[in-house]
Amino acid sequence: MKVSVCGCGVLGSQISWQVALSGFEVNVYEVDEKGLERCKRFHERYSKLFKTEEPFSRLVYLTDLEKALKNIDIVIESIPEDLELKRGFLSNVSNIVSENTIITTNSSTLMPTELKGVVHKPQRFLALHFANPIWEANIAEIMGHSETDMEVFDKVVEFAKDIGMEPIKIYKEQRGYVLNSMLIPWLASAQHLYFSGVANFEDIDKAWIISTKSKFGPFGVMDLIGLRTIYNVVLMDAKRTNSKELFDRAKRIKEEFLDKGKLGVETGEGFYKYPNPSYEKYVK
Repeated sequence: MKVSVCGCGVLGSQISWQVALSGFEVNVYEVDEKGLERCKRFHERYSKLFKTEEPFSRLVYLTDLEKALKNIDIVIESIPEDLELKRGFLSNVSNIVSENTIITTNSSTLMPTELKGVVHKPQRFLALHFANPIWEANIAEIMGHSETDMEVFDKVVEFAKDIGMEPIKIYKEQRGYVLNSMLIPWLASAQHLYFSGVANFEDIDKAWIISTKSKFGPFGVMDLIGLRTIYNVVLMDAKRTNSKELFDRAKRIKEEFLDKGKLGVETGEGFYKYPNPSYEKYVK
């Protein structure tokens, strides 16, 4: 089986590495060389973490989408969380791949029904969502839609097992899937506390880490997810609800973080500075 991972940011780079580590040939696609170089840096970091360079023999880095999708069995789309961007990209993918290719989206909040209309074979399209970091939170949420072929659904479940994930089978479409249906309200409540001036983010994380004995507080988690994704989710919710508070929050995230290159763990700074964020001193 040959896999193409399209989009290799924080999560896409992990997915492509894990798939290659599990023995599959992987084409990694990014829109430009800058994106590929970033992905390669991530992979170098993972090679040190896993103490192996073997996956590199199965990884091919490409900026040509047609080449990246040639003779592919499964496509994993992992581009930014923006509905129109994903729809446009999945339409292009659908025009290139063979009719037997399974197309999946790693969307964290969008439902397959919102995307299936641009795919020529919707019965072979579904969601395959990973948590972050995938080798610690090794779940894969598989969610189809009304037209998804159950044989295809089952194949993706088996693929998830083959790459070391614990499949979470979702039989009814749910915005946020299982994990993010619980996670996003938690992050949103922390954002409200911080952006409305109730408490600073360090104290909010401290309260959570100390009281729940967790490894991360909500702002550490946001840095791990990546603040581009956080911004896109907040903006999407703002547009859906027409909430002034959420539009203002999205504006602040853009101005205070994205515009300054503070994207989270991937750039070495978000809410915290890395590799040694200050919240670690509260982790027991």
